[in-house]
Amino acid sequence: MYFNLISNLAFRQILLFFVCGLVVLLGAMEALAKTPATILPKTVVTANLVPSPERAIGTSVSIVTSEEIQRKQVNSVSDVLRELPGIAVLRTGTVGGFTQLRIRGAEGNHTLVIIDGVKVNDPSGGSEFDFGSLRAADVERIEVLRGPQSSIYGSDAIGGVVNIITKRGFGPAAFTSITEAGSLNTTNAAVSLSGGGMKYNYYAGLTGYQTQGHSIAPESEGNSEIDGNKNFTFNFKAGFKPLENLDIDVFIRRVGDITESDSQPAVSGTIFTRDEDGETDVDQRTGKLLLKYSMNDGNWQHLLSASKHSHHSDTSVKKEITFEAEGEKTRFNYQTNMFFSFLDSIDSENRVTLLIERETDKQVTRSPWGNNDHTITNYSLVGEYGLDFEGQLFITGGLRHDKNNIFQNANTFRLTSSYLLKGTGARFHGSYGKGVKNPTLYELFGSSANYEGNPLLNPEKSIGWDFGLEQALFDDSVNLDITYFNNRITNLIQGSGNTSKNLSGMTKIDGIEISLEGKVFNNLIFSGQYTYTNGKDDTGKSLIRRARHLASTNFIYTFYDDRAKIDLGVDYNGEQWDVQFSNYFASQKNILLDDFILVNVAGSYDLTDKVTLLGRVENILDTKHQEVWGFDGPGIGAFIGIRTNFGL
Repeated sequence: MYFNLISNLAFRQILLFFVCGLVVLLGAMEALAKTPATILPKTVVTANLVPSPERAIGTSVSIVTSEEIQRKQVNSVSDVLRELPGIAVLRTGTVGGFTQLRIRGAEGNHTLVIIDGVKVNDPSGGSEFDFGSLRAADVERIEVLRGPQSSIYGSDAIGGVVNIITKRGFGPAAFTSITEAGSLNTTNAAVSLSGGGMKYNYYAGLTGYQTQGHSIAPESEGNSEIDGNKNFTFNFKAGFKPLENLDIDVFIRRVGDITESDSQPAVSGTIFTRDEDGETDVDQRTGKLLLKYSMNDGNWQHLLSASKHSHHSDTSVKKEITFEAEGEKTRFNYQTNMFFSFLDSIDSENRVTLLIERETDKQVTRSPWGNNDHTITNYSLVGEYGLDFEGQLFITGGLRHDKNNIFQNANTFRLTSSYLLKGTGARFHGSYGKGVKNPTLYELFGSSANYEGNPLLNPEKSIGWDFGLEQALFDDSVNLDITYFNNRITNLIQGSGNTSKNLSGMTKIDGIEISLEGKVFNNLIFSGQYTYTNGKDDTGKSLIRRARHLASTNFIYTFYDDRAKIDLGVDYNGEQWDVQFSNYFASQKNILLDDFILVNVAGSYDLTDKVTLLGRVENILDTKHQEVWGFDGPGIGAFIGIRTNFGL
């Protein structure tokens, strides 16, 4: 597989080949233009079918920038997402282990994940995205939408959407690097080359990460074998403008990942996690081509795109493969956007968008318990209308019709509104929508030693809404946002014995999200969030892996003329229920996991404007914790490194 090929080469040879190839590419592109790239105004890409100003977004949204990722010095995207309102991160032990993200108490596969416009949920992995293999070095921006978004994105978006936008080149050519090492024999190196002008841009990055890890099976139960991770990620992104009204974007990504694991062997009595010489070898390939043609002074746009994401994984014990899975998601889209005004006497802007989409999911699995090869093709027609009235009232409405070859046709919708109360610093925002989640191919047809698919499953459906107030305080130095959310899910799919079933009643989830950020002094910035989630199934029983209380706070202090920075983060995860299996997985009971606090601190110092020293300590209190029952999280870890940025 891809990772094995990479790991057998000397890293310096890879780096040399990588840099030389990019320099050749740079020379070719420099011949196209010398003019610096235009920097676009700040917008939210994910909330509607077209990029929209932040003030116009009615949907509850959070944004993470590359500056925040760099300041916190996080290697895994999931580590920064856990600090956002409404988000719970659940990782099975070591860095690289299966990492699930839940939004507002929904299931893990109710979160749609997009990387540069490509849906990357794995059809062969429960239609879920594993954040364990997602590194942060190439990420420019992350947008998280909360609440049902099926009217735009179809299935997999009952809980919300995570859109990851990788870095794009601009300006003169630049070479960057990050190198660090630390606890658990961890090393990390990332290099990139980027640049751009009026008619082109390019970015290419390579990341190599490895850690010896720790024992994810609890050491308190006599386990000692350590479980590590190795990851290589290549990311390439380029844009061209051959004509004044034509843009061409290309995106290619490759990830190779090996994660060592332990097992929960099927035995009589209670089933515990035990040491095992197991590992999962992953190869991900992602690509997209986008053509954008503009007419009528940019007021009529046509977008044509093709994308594909594949995920191949081998699970082995003592180097012998026990389970092999391949998932593919292929999409073809045509979208047209029309911008217009009805009357010159009324200060309003209108937008109508139409989208036609064909999406195919394919799953192939091979194991001693049987082989599966299944495909689902879905055709979609989407319409969305947006209104900007006097720059104060913003309304969006959308409808979607889905038709596929297995389930009944589905119709979903969404309404959003944002209203600025002038002179008060207040903004009211709200949304109301219907979501749908088709059963996964594995839930329908999958098989393993302890699972048999159920082809009679029906799609899950939801009705969700939220309403919030965003308020600027103290001369706009502090921003407060309070949002109430409510989601009602029917036909929720849950495990039952050795298969899955639809729950007969309604699953109810509601709660409150509070976020606060501001500047205390010129050199001290703080932020914090608290989320209360109350999730009950149709019998009134608390949903598993949903902590009722989640909170985090962050302080950023700069000094020495802004050359030195300290970032202090505190994350709280409240008590939550999980499932403990027994008797060959035939029976189960709920078990309460303890709450825990994680404290992380990162510091940096600019030696020059090109070279920065880095240092951080993770889990500084050495807190023992489990986000998933039976899998211990890492203890305290210390890391040092250096970051450089040079023009070419």
